[in-house]
Amino acid sequence: MRIEIICTGDEILSGKTINTNYSHIARRLHEVGLGVEWGTTVGDDRRNLLDAFARAAARAQAVIVNGGLGPTVDDLSQEIAARAAGVELVLNADWFARMEDYYRRRGRVMPANNRKQAMLPAGAELLDNPIGTACGFAMRIGGARFFFTPGVPRELRRMLDEQILPRLLAAGGGQHAIRLKRFHTFGLGESRVDEMLSGVERLAPEGLVKIGFQAHYPQLETKLAARGADAEALAVALVPVEAEVRRRLGNFIVAEDDETMESVILDRLRREGGSLALAETFTGGAIAARIAPLEAARGIFRRALAALEVAELRVACNLAPAKDATTDAGTAQAIAGALRETTGASHALAALVLPDGDKDGVEFGGDIFIGIASSAGTIGRSARMLGGRDWLRLGAGEMALDSLRRHLLGKPVDERIDFERR
Repeated sequence: MRIEIICTGDEILSGKTINTNYSHIARRLHEVGLGVEWGTTVGDDRRNLLDAFARAAARAQAVIVNGGLGPTVDDLSQEIAARAAGVELVLNADWFARMEDYYRRRGRVMPANNRKQAMLPAGAELLDNPIGTACGFAMRIGGARFFFTPGVPRELRRMLDEQILPRLLAAGGGQHAIRLKRFHTFGLGESRVDEMLSGVERLAPEGLVKIGFQAHYPQLETKLAARGADAEALAVALVPVEAEVRRRLGNFIVAEDDETMESVILDRLRREGGSLALAETFTGGAIAARIAPLEAARGIFRRALAALEVAELRVACNLAPAKDATTDAGTAQAIAGALRETTGASHALAALVLPDGDKDGVEFGGDIFIGIASSAGTIGRSARMLGGRDWLRLGAGEMALDSLRRHLLGKPVDERIDFERR
């Protein structure tokens, strides 16, 4: 099937907004065995949009259009789709009622301009959006079936999986049950994981499961994509493959599917009736910013300290000044222990990062010292990472949280990672 993706919006065309929606759509299509032959970006201009739709209709069999379904004057997708197909815009009364109810349940009055979102080209098929006010729709323009989707990423992703991919697979005469299993790891590079998982697909019937990777430092996402005629059969076939991935990647798996490192940590603390306090230097509060805003952190997160100098953290934790200026894992343990005492938290995590700084314009990395305190005492972890400031900041924060995760789950905290240098 020849597929084109059209992404709309001046903010995309100008580069002010990074177009992550395109990469997500293309990746999901690839995971289910559907390729993309053209990708087009077009601004909020009626003439250019009409031209883009016409070109796509002439060369593609299916077109996914992303964006332009909002209530404002620069949201043009419905209008131009109707013009391209030679039909009128008509009010979809069912969706209009859904929108009114959406606002009513939130104690708000729907603005008058939102009515525009219920105006669809005559004859269009509505694509449900259970988490937003912009419904999608599908229609034929020329020789292609067009699928119009909202620009909000979470709304797009759900509509793509629930509404569009099954339709595309069914239209192509292929198997249309889809199952995707995701493993999130920290500490292993993509090439190493590829080598470690060599041959795991063969544990399922031939051709049923494909493995793929998406690196977004400091984590790596490993995906098992399965496609077939029956969803239950897919789930059964994936069981031995999933088990083997868990066995081979072991302690480096930080979360699965929609879980995150943070959710795993908070869930474990909640089960234990625990709480958490944090202290960090070079990461500048980035570790706390990953935990504190989460709803699951309520009742668990106690306090966070951030300072550029280790001495400032010692003062904040009521620790006596150090006899010398040396910072090591013992220092991190001492700060974690003192922080636990002063906050009353069941667990305290200290992440002390000492960057090398610039040397002839090149940043060489830095030393990382992690301390964890709990009722069982304190443990420490030392590491060294090479790379620029952002690389070091992200890697150190991830290592600190991963050390806490491992400690909470009874796993070894000091297992060597690929990004580490000694």
